[in-house]
Amino acid sequence: MFVYDILGTEKNPVYQTLAAENLDRQYSFLKSLVETSLALNRSMLSTEVILALNYHAISCLHAYAGQLRPCPVTVGKRTPCDHYVVPGLMSMFVDEVNRAWDQTDPLVLAAYVLWRINYVHPFVNGNGRTARAACLYVLAMKLGGWPKGEPNLAELIRLNRPAYVAALQHAHATFEAGKLDLTLLHALLVQLLNQQAANAAASASGKAAQPATASPTTTPLPGAVASIPSTGAKPDGGGQPSQE
Repeated sequence: MFVYDILGTEKNPVYQTLAAENLDRQYSFLKSLVETSLALNRSMLSTEVILALNYHAISCLHAYAGQLRPCPVTVGKRTPCDHYVVPGLMSMFVDEVNRAWDQTDPLVLAAYVLWRINYVHPFVNGNGRTARAACLYVLAMKLGGWPKGEPNLAELIRLNRPAYVAALQHAHATFEAGKLDLTLLHALLVQLLNQQAANAAASASGKAAQPATASPTTTPLPGAVASIPSTGAKPDGGGQPSQE
């Protein structure tokens, strides 16, 4: 059963209820995965982790949950790379992240993961949910533990969609101009991680948590320009609409 195929829309309350519950299950799985990976001393990203995160996000909502997309897609006015290059791009992406693992700042690497999955758009649906979860996975692994505070970083990014989308669009544009710049994504992650930490401190002291809001910033932060070599085809081809 795929709820979207039955309803034909993501706006139906039945779809939205399952989507919200899937997201809760994805976060629970993600935290368990971080704890397991740390216990096994497996500090790395893998294609299997990314596929599993997508599966938990869109299971029973859409076809091909946890599978790389078998067709072209469109994202607003942007057309990501064609489906037949996705497996190779994702393999190269995972290799890039793992080669850069030890020498790259945690938030820079997390920002790169967040951008790259969104840019390649490897799934039929749930790409944003998968990218945010993978971003948090990499950050938690690099920090040596699950960051304290609620909402978690992935959820804070989701709740701050205007700033998040603006930062992604900036990264997309600079990559296509020949020089990837992750300053806005990096700045957003810094701001939201600080907010999560402040929420944890407030909770410990019995105070109210901060509102889950952030504003876009145009001030580059030192070291936020990507130092990870990026590969991949420019967008081409037609396709079907793809949502987060």
